Amino acid sequence: PFVIVCNHQASLDLMGMVEVIPERCVPIAKRELLYLGTVGWACWLSGVIFIDRHRRDAAVEVISRTAGTMRRENVR
Repeated sequence: PFVIVCNHQASLDLMGMVEVIPERCVPIAKRELLYLGTVGWACWLSGVIFIDRHRRDAAVEVISRTAGTMRRENVR
């Protein structure tokens, strides 16, 4: 298992990141991306897990559940 951190500078960077990220990878993004029109829809349809950075407890809970699922399903 490993973590890939992508600190992109523009919306178009997402297109490049899709090519670099390996298969069976679990994408996590800040919840604000959900509201970026077609980018948000594409992320949601792709199965991105959104984290609300303004609610720490909720974010930790989502990450914990995601980690459990990742271990169970043997994904990165």
